[in-house]
Amino acid sequence: MDNDLPEYHRGRSGRGGQTFFPAAGTKKNILLVTRGHAFVRDEFYAIFEENPEIEWSGVEHPAAQLMFTPETARHFDCYVLYDMPGIEFKRSGDGVPTFHAPPQHYKDGLLAMLDAGLPLVILHHACAAWPTWPEWAEIVGAQFLYQPMKSRGVDKPDSGYRIDVSHTVSPVLEHPITEGVAPFELTDELYLFEVFEESVIPLFRSDFSFTSEHFYSAKQALAGTLNVNAGWQHAPGSNLVGWVKRYRNSPIVYLQFGDGPVTYRNPSFRKILQNAIRWACSPEALRWARQSDAAGEAGKD
Repeated sequence: MDNDLPEYHRGRSGRGGQTFFPAAGTKKNILLVTRGHAFVRDEFYAIFEENPEIEWSGVEHPAAQLMFTPETARHFDCYVLYDMPGIEFKRSGDGVPTFHAPPQHYKDGLLAMLDAGLPLVILHHACAAWPTWPEWAEIVGAQFLYQPMKSRGVDKPDSGYRIDVSHTVSPVLEHPITEGVAPFELTDELYLFEVFEESVIPLFRSDFSFTSEHFYSAKQALAGTLNVNAGWQHAPGSNLVGWVKRYRNSPIVYLQFGDGPVTYRNPSFRKILQNAIRWACSPEALRWARQSDAAGEAGKD
């Protein structure tokens, strides 16, 4: 009699909605952290619901900040971050956002988690989080700036964005995250931002031209003028759109992909994200992250 049920009830009848942690040795247990940037919830969450290798729990800021402790993290195999905390946007006036520093307990807890080796998979706009805390950019390996400000101690212009860019993404390294991924077409938002290439191991590059004439000013967008680059200057940027790195004792993955439903449904994006979670949780990745020469071998073995 399922046909007699409203659509919203039928949509809940799948594998999701578990209220228990997976048994040890079965599925990876993922904490998914969100809020701070709008997204299409059901279609985004479907990525995780339809991944047969994981169970996941979701938490939003500010409550999420209480989950960043080693005591809590030991219940999870990996944190996936699709959040953008630390920025309070204005709906009127000059559009200049208010930046908030992360609470000390959050910083201490996150760094203790990284000392303990908890993996992070960081997606898309999370590279803009906590703009007043420089260490967050070092954890990610990049920084998106909504206002002109310092990055790695150097004055930088606001970053650029471009929505719904059709481009080709190609793997550039043989790695568990690139396994089974051929060059693919993707329509997604791209960033012209600060990428610390010397601190990361490249996995994916785009064929798009990362120069200021192809992007729009983030500062002007917040001031109410969307998709404008007149008077805005930015040095040519990196075409790197996915990488791995280590921070303290933890494997870190950053993927620039993930702006909206077109990307959420892209089979190659889903494959990459599934690979990223699987690799980040693996003993090989954890051993690699603890090695002093981690930048050299990329955790492939």
